[in-house]
This record gives sequence, C-alpha cells and structure tokens, in this order.
Amino acid sequence: MPRTLNEVVFVDGVRTPFGKAGEKGMYAQTRADDLVVRCIRELLKRNPQLPKDRVEEVAIAATTQIGDQGLTLGRLAALLSGLPNTVPGYSVDRMCAGAMTAVTNVASSIGFGAYDVAIAGGVEHMGRHPMGEGIDPNPRLLAEKIVDQSALSMGNTAENLHDRFPQLTRERSDAYAVSSQAKLAAAYDAGRIQPDLVPMATRHSERGFGLATMDEPPRPGTTVEELAGLKTPFRPHGSVSAGNAAGLNDGATACILASEQAAEELGLPVKMRLVSFGFVGVEPEVMGIGPVPATEKALAKAGLSIEDIGLFELNEAFAVQVLAFLDHFGIADDDPRVNEYGGAIATGHPLASSGVRLMTQLAAQFAEHPDVRYGLTAMCIGIGMGGSVIWENPHHADYGTEA
Repeated sequence: MPRTLNEVVFVDGVRTPFGKAGEKGMYAQTRADDLVVRCIRELLKRNPQLPKDRVEEVAIAATTQIGDQGLTLGRLAALLSGLPNTVPGYSVDRMCAGAMTAVTNVASSIGFGAYDVAIAGGVEHMGRHPMGEGIDPNPRLLAEKIVDQSALSMGNTAENLHDRFPQLTRERSDAYAVSSQAKLAAAYDAGRIQPDLVPMATRHSERGFGLATMDEPPRPGTTVEELAGLKTPFRPHGSVSAGNAAGLNDGATACILASEQAAEELGLPVKMRLVSFGFVGVEPEVMGIGPVPATEKALAKAGLSIEDIGLFELNEAFAVQVLAFLDHFGIADDDPRVNEYGGAIATGHPLASSGVRLMTQLAAQFAEHPDVRYGLTAMCIGIGMGGSVIWENPHHADYGTEA
C-alpha cells in the first residue's frame, strides 16, 4: 500500500552536567544507567503533554557496552524511567557518534511511519568503563595491514592529521582550545547552558551525597601560554595535548523526536526539523577528517551548500579535527557561527552521549538566531568514520517551504 513519509522534528533535549572520569570525578560512584534515566525522567517532566504510552521506542547509545552500560540499555532505561513496560528499547554503538546514530535511527523509523514519538540519547561513564574495556580486536587488522597501529589510538590519529595537513599547527590548535574555553565560560555567564542541564544526585562512600549542577571539566581563563607548556603524550614533540583535546568524561544525554503531525497533535514544541544526515567511512589512521565527507554527503542529500549553513556544532574530540573541517570549507578558525557556546574541549566528551549535546545546543542557538535557516551537527568517529546531521530552524521566516 502507498505510504506517506513523515517530517521528523526535535522536540526537546537535556543532559546531565559532564564530569571528569576517575575516582576524583563527581560521578565516580554513580551508576551509568542512572545518569541516562535521570535525563529521560526530566524530558517527561518537562513535557507533561506527552503521555508516557505515546513513547514508542527508546534508543540509548554507549561505546563500552558492559556492566551498568550493558544489557540492552535502551530497554532497561525505559523501564527504570517509569515508562510503561510496553515501550521497547535497544542499545546503539557507533563510538563517539552513538547518540547521533540513535537519533538518526529513530528519526528514520519515524519518517518511515513505524512510530510517531521516540526517545534517543547516550551515556558514557569512562571512569567505570574506559574506552576499549574488554574488547579483543581481531589480530588480522594489524597482521594483514588492514589498518596501521596508530588507527587504534584516537590520539595518534589526531597526530596523523597534523602530519597530513602541516598548516594545522599546534599553535592553531592551542588557540582554538583557548577560544572554546572562553566561549563556554561566556555561555555559562549568560545563562545559556543551564536551561538544558539536569541536576544529578551523586553519592560517594567517602565524600557522601552531592548534587551535580555544572560541568566539571571546564578550565575558564586558560591561556595559550599555559597550553604550550603541556606534554604531548601520543608523540614526543607532538601537537596533541590534554589542553587541545577533549578529556575523559562521564555524562548522559537524551532527547525527544516526533513526527511533525504527532508534535502538533500533542502540543509538543518543535525546536528543529531534520533535513538530512550522512555517515561515511574514511582512513582509520586519520579518523578526524570524517566530518568533511559526511557533511558533503548530507549537503548533497539536502540539495544545499556549505554557504546555506548558518550555525555549526562540531564535536571537539581534538582541536585539529575541527580545524581540518574549517580549512576544507574555507571557514575561519574564529568564525562566530562555529560552536557558539564552546565545545567538547571545554565541556567534556562522554563519547556516545555527545551527539545529543550538539543538537540541544544548536536548538538553543536557533531560538536566538531566527535569521539562520539551517544548522549542522557533525563529529568524527573512531575506527575511521564521520557523521553529520543538518537541521532547519522553525523560527526562520521560510521554515517548511522548499529550499
């Protein structure tokens, strides 16, 4: 029978404050699943017009699916969040782009008409579960030279990207990192980050109970001179340091997606409309270049050009990865359209959760910039991939008309 495809909209998104991984971090003894459950409960609280039984899927990403991040986390999170036991769920893994993939997966199902409302998100507790815990890479990857040894270390792939593009100097990376810290501090001061942060109760056997209300990783006031003195752990006299890369972090995100018709029927807010998306593979040894061809693919699918994009939310796994993207598309390092609220270098990057952070921040920026019609969220992905999603601003005068 004939089918009518649905437009897909981003209704709302939230996240926990991001913490530092490790025993000294604020989530050291907090369960990973509790982090994402807190996000889902907050979404339901913030959108009381959404009946719980209208949620038809919960897709939750985690890169290291073990322990309290394992066992079909999407289904467990649905049950723990108080959704009816009729709501199914599943887990997603595309490393750093886990939450981004959860979003595009459920959006595709909504667009196809399989269901009308879904929740997507991600969580990573890198303190409890370091990336790669328990894995057993096939020895043929190296023995048959399918990849170089450096492809299995994300920091080394970033050093390789510096090698590939000599104009991407450490000085540029450090300057970009300082800017990210400054922009996040300014966004906090202006109250732009707090509306979508979910306070998270914490516990520790020695420190007792606490309440996480702000991100733990930021270092406001960081200077280029300070970063220049940091060691380069992946290569002697290299370019990648702890100052110009995202750290090891804990945190979770979640968002509500719906068909345009369901959002209108239920009175749900529409913060963005999904336009197109693209995922690609690249050389694993320079995985940071992934957002470039992914964005080219998403733009081609949408019939748009890079000039049509008025806001960019680029995940800052490494500063060099963002700079490679900017150089390719002829965008200045300090272009105000890029990561207006700062990025992962300052905020933190709990791997599989970060995609929804990008989307939530873009949605907030759309409300502040009704003159911007299209925005983009993009990220590099481990083992040589890239992901990019293009969104339309409902506040723009031409929203919903033909591009």
